[in-house]
Amino acid sequence: MNPLNNVIVSTLQVFPKGFVKRFAMRYIAGEHIEDANRVVRELNSKHMMATIDVLGENVTTREEASASSDAAIEVLKMIESNKLNSNLSIKLTQFGLNIDKDFCFENVGRVMETARSLGNFVRIDMEDSSVTTATLGIYERFRKAGFDNTGVVVQAYLRRSEEDIRRLVEMKASVRLCKGIYIEPEAIAFKEKDEIRRNYVKLLGMLVEGGCRVGIATHDDMLVRAAYDLLNRDHLSQDRYEFQMLYGVRHDLRDKIVADGHRLRVYVPFGREWYAYSIRRFKENPQVAGYVFKSIMTGK
Repeated sequence: MNPLNNVIVSTLQVFPKGFVKRFAMRYIAGEHIEDANRVVRELNSKHMMATIDVLGENVTTREEASASSDAAIEVLKMIESNKLNSNLSIKLTQFGLNIDKDFCFENVGRVMETARSLGNFVRIDMEDSSVTTATLGIYERFRKAGFDNTGVVVQAYLRRSEEDIRRLVEMKASVRLCKGIYIEPEAIAFKEKDEIRRNYVKLLGMLVEGGCRVGIATHDDMLVRAAYDLLNRDHLSQDRYEFQMLYGVRHDLRDKIVADGHRLRVYVPFGREWYAYSIRRFKENPQVAGYVFKSIMTGK
C-alpha cells in the first residue's frame, strides 16, 4: 500500500466538510436522484452501463428502513422513465437487516417486486463479515421465491468465499466478484495482495466454469489481464460476464476495457449520506483516496 494514500486519508478527516466534498464528488454522483440520472446518462452515452446505489446503511429504526425501500423504488422508476441502461445495488443493513431479518426481507421484497415489474435487476451488495451469512441467506430466500432478477456479491479476500461460491454455482447465481474493502482480521480474510489476487482468479474461474453470470469488479490491471485470458480461453459469450468499476476511479482502465469490446458497468452512488460513506471508504481502502487525489491534481 502506498504510504501517501494513508497520509491523504488522515489529512482529509481534519479538513472542513466542504473540502472533503471536493474529493467525494469525484466518485459520488451527488446528493440527489437528479444527479444520478445525469451521471448515468453520461455513462450511457459512452457505451457504459450503470448500477445506482442510494447511500446509507446500518439503519437503526424501522422508519429509516422503510424509507430506504421507498428511495430504492423511486430510483427504479426513474431508471424506467428515463430509459437508462442501469440497474440497482442495495445494502441490506439499509433495509433493516440488523433490526429483524424478516422485516428486511419484506422491505427488500417491495423493491424486488418493483424491479421485476419493470424488467430490471437488483444486486444485493456485500458488507462486512458480520452480515455475510445473513446476506447470502436473504439472497437465497429471494431465489427460492422465484426472483431471478437478483444477484449477490462475493469478496475474494474472505477465506470462506470458495465455499460460498460452491453453493452459488449450484444456483447458477449472478455474482459480482470483488476483492473486498472492509477491515477484517487475518483469521477471516487474506491480507497479502498477491494471495488476494490468486484467490480472486481462482474464484473467477470457478464462477465461469460453473455457468454463473459474473460481474468482474476490479480496478487492478493484473486482474483485468487475468480475466481477459480466462474469457478468451473459455470463449465466454458477452451475456455471461461484464466488467464493473467504481464511478470516478481509473478512467484510463475503464475506457480501455470498453475499447477492447467488453461490456462495463459503473457503480454510481448518490445521496445525502455522502460524507460518512466517503470517510469510511477512504479509511477502508486508502488506494481509492489516492486515485481521487490524482484525478483532482491531473484533471483526468
